[in-house]
This record gives sequence, C-alpha cells and structure tokens, in this order.
Amino acid sequence: MKAVVVTKYGPPEVLQMKEVEKPTPKDNEVLIKICATTAHFGDTRIRRSVPFLVIRLIFGFFKPKKNLILGVEVSGVIEAIGKNVTLFKEGDKVFGLTGYRLGAYAEYCCLPEKVKDGTQENKGVIIKLPSNLSLKEAPAVPSGALTVIKNLQKAKIKNGHEILINGASGSLGTYAIQLAKHYGATVTAVCSEKNFELVKSLGADKVLDYTKEEFTNRPERYDIVYDAVMKSTRGKCKKILKKNGTFLNNYWLSSIKEADVSIMIGFIENNTIKPIIDRTYPLSEIVEAHRYVDTERKRGNVIITIQD
Repeated sequence: MKAVVVTKYGPPEVLQMKEVEKPTPKDNEVLIKICATTAHFGDTRIRRSVPFLVIRLIFGFFKPKKNLILGVEVSGVIEAIGKNVTLFKEGDKVFGLTGYRLGAYAEYCCLPEKVKDGTQENKGVIIKLPSNLSLKEAPAVPSGALTVIKNLQKAKIKNGHEILINGASGSLGTYAIQLAKHYGATVTAVCSEKNFELVKSLGADKVLDYTKEEFTNRPERYDIVYDAVMKSTRGKCKKILKKNGTFLNNYWLSSIKEADVSIMIGFIENNTIKPIIDRTYPLSEIVEAHRYVDTERKRGNVIITIQD
C-alpha cells in the first residue's frame, strides 16, 4: 500500500511517499480503508522532533523508526475484522484517533475494537460515523473536540462565565468557542483581524486582534483564560483572571473516557459543534500541507484526502 513515511527529523521535505506492507488486523482489531486524515499540529511536532527528548525517546532517538507513518486522526470504512471483534462489521463507516501507533498517512491502518478508559490517547479509539458528519470532514473532529471537552470540564465552565480564548480561529479555538457558547459563557476571541468574521459566526461575543494589542494587558477580568495555542503562560495571564479564575492550556488533562466520547458524539449529532475546514490536500501533497501548518496561520483544520 502507499504511505507517507518520515525518513528523518526535519522540515516537511523529510516526508516521502513509499510502498509499505498492508497491515493485517489482529483478533481484536479492525482494518480500516482510510478515506481521510488531517495535517495535525501533533504530526508536525513529531516530524520536527519537538520537544526533542520526548519525541526521540518514543519514536526513535537518532532517526525515526523504520517506516514511521504519521497521522493521529482518521476516517474510513472497515474492510476486515479480527475474529474477536463484535462491535463493528465490514462496511461500517468510522472515524477516530490512532493514538501513539499513528499510521493514518496511508491507505490502510489497523486499530483495536475497544480499549479501556484512559488508554484511548495511547492505543486509539474507533467511533461509528454519525449521519450528519461526512467521512471527508470527520478526521477534523476527535482530537480537537475531545481536548476542548476535557479542558472545559477541568474549568467547570457554566452559564454566565466569561472566557477568553487565545488562538480562537485554530482547530482547538473554533471548538472552544462553540462549546463555551453551548454552556452559556460570554466569549472573547483572540485572533487576527482577518479571522474576526469566522469567530463571530461561531458565537464569539467580543474579538481582539493579537497583532495590535497584548490581551494580557487588558483591563477586563475573566473566569477562564484558555490559551489554545500555548503561546502564553499562567503567570502572564494571572492578572486578567478573576479571583479563583482558571487558566487552561493543553497540558495536564485527565484521560479520555468513554463518557467523553459519548458527549462528543452527542454534540455532533445535535449540531452543537461542527468542524471548520481551512484547506484540503491529497496525500500526494502532504509536504505542502505540512508547510502550511508550519506557518501557524491555519483556520480550523487541514484535511488530507487519501482514497474514496
């Protein structure tokens, strides 16, 4: 099968298309014919080896492990199942996370049918596709939506809260706006002026242009400050937090549970959240897709199409 392999750590050009062996599902696994994936920020961090020590200890110290295939988000159709699989059948449309096994920059991948609470991030999770979500847009949902769900749970967001979201037009920020409004919060969105229309369409009540002012110097105080792009610090944001206010980034989140996945599916099915797609590239243009993500100027998500 065709797959994009990381040949060494470095710029987007280290990604190369190769022929590799098609995987065979184990007894508890399903084989997914992949429709689409994403050029995820996490994929670019592995490619760039950031943070250096963590990435190299996991994926290969001097160079990436042989035939390391990136891709943390996936959608597709189940082509085959292991003999112990009961929750899925051939032909089911699915989406989900690949976990530390990665592997979505390819025509096929295998994932376990079911994993215990708290291990989805490592081993992956498969979800049947809701009727109001297409295979082409589905990969843009699980990582971003679940991260935001866990963050807002941590902050105990509720009706009447005031939240500032830094990086509001990105993949996490766009979900954060939608969910914060669902919970009844007043949202201040920090992004560039060119993205004001987008964040307002998602429900932002106020907008700030980070190129013209430093949001941490504002006189307003917030119940929650969510630095979705991890460009600030708790110390810098402390002065704009109310007493007992909460600072959020994407570190130190509790593990994903089955209940979180169910919550996410409910939000999708009742149209509380929708993925924002910036650009779509075929797998053959993965280098260009990574170049674009590296600019840190994407709006929402970047989709990589693999096969119909």
